[in-house]
Amino acid sequence: MIILGTNSIKDTGYNVDNSCRFDDAGSDYLRTSGFGTPTSSRKMTISFWTKRANLGINTRTISATATGSQRDSFMFNTADQILFFLDNDVPCNLKTNRLFRDTGAWYHIVIAMDTTQGTASNRVKIYVNGVQETSFATETYPDQNYDILGFGQNKEQTIGADNSGGGSNEVYPGYMAEFCFIDGTQNAVTDFGEFHEDSGIWKPIDVSGLTFGNNGFYLDFESSGSLGADVSGNSNNFTVNNLTAIDQSTDTCTNNFATMNSLDNYYASTTFSEGNLKLVTPNPSGWNATNTATMGVSSGKWYWELLISTDNDVALYGIKSGVATGEANYLTETTANGDLGYGIVTTSGNMGYPNGQSESYGATIDAGDIMMFALDMDNLKFYFGKGGTWGNSGNPATGSNGYTITAPPSGLYFPAGANFVTETVSYNFGSPSFAISSGNTDGDGYGNFEYAVPSGYFALCTKNLAEYG
Repeated sequence: MIILGTNSIKDTGYNVDNSCRFDDAGSDYLRTSGFGTPTSSRKMTISFWTKRANLGINTRTISATATGSQRDSFMFNTADQILFFLDNDVPCNLKTNRLFRDTGAWYHIVIAMDTTQGTASNRVKIYVNGVQETSFATETYPDQNYDILGFGQNKEQTIGADNSGGGSNEVYPGYMAEFCFIDGTQNAVTDFGEFHEDSGIWKPIDVSGLTFGNNGFYLDFESSGSLGADVSGNSNNFTVNNLTAIDQSTDTCTNNFATMNSLDNYYASTTFSEGNLKLVTPNPSGWNATNTATMGVSSGKWYWELLISTDNDVALYGIKSGVATGEANYLTETTANGDLGYGIVTTSGNMGYPNGQSESYGATIDAGDIMMFALDMDNLKFYFGKGGTWGNSGNPATGSNGYTITAPPSGLYFPAGANFVTETVSYNFGSPSFAISSGNTDGDGYGNFEYAVPSGYFALCTKNLAEYG
């Protein structure tokens, strides 16, 4: 499955600057023991933007203590359906028929509640990207005038995990932005977003002027040192658990950055973490582990980096023209459907190219090195380097000494990697999951890179794709 970036509007009007990156491997979440007396226990609205990472597991975006060990929760289940319930699903249980498996795009979720409504289906409304969900595998609504026991009450509330008494914890892997809780109002979805006039894409609007109610909050994640800070004016702040400044991301619902594609995992059970930017590839028993990014390009000039945390044996990192769909998907081996790939062999520094051939091209790459990649799709040139120096005395800015590549048969090249043994690497498409000591942006001011971005090259994000891709 090829996933391209959505939310690809250059001029979004209102821009969201930051998101928070949650990692299930690190037990990242935000929690509060409660805020005080709520405005209402019958009317409330939850709104947030999210970009999923790992699929096929129970993951909770928000959970609240209801009664005893019972919970109110919004989550994605093991089938990748939306599951929303109150008090462990006794009074309310909604499970969508639709699946949500796109790890390359942002979803906007709104849950608008008003149990005073006479029509049962109006008491809880779920919207995804501005459109109400109406097809449910399970559909039970609360009784009229039901008092919600968890959400918005003076009880423990958790974002990014189950509550502390909830067993497995079900930590959420992925990104969240513009997280709002409205206490006392069942808001319209148009209070949080609108459809872009030209593209029809659902996009966020400024929510800072909304009335949040006593226990309402608005987390914009713009303070890296206080990711749980409420900016609604209520000071209903959350305590941070295992989240640090590096978890503040510029990958947002108005500028979506590439990540690695957790659905493209054909040969081996690669472990994805840190918002699908950190990959651990196990020994795939003789076959190679091949992974590609969520964004492919057919034109323009693009730059990204890669931190090599471990380098145990033969590994290649570079580009590939398609995702792994069958045998013979080694990065530089032509596949049955004609896919092409080019990569740098870490143990030799050789350039590998289709049909497994290679030639001397540069120095070896060792653990701790940060590699640089520059892909010129306009002139079909590919460059690589490490530590701030380009291989083969190349200069992407002037077009000199680049490796000539063949036009991709699929029309697109994707950043990619492949290896034969256990390997740990972290990709940086502009919103890194590892610390950057210098900090460089592209010519349009996007991205955060260790080394200078060559003139005319850009980070792989939707604002740049809308202009140059």
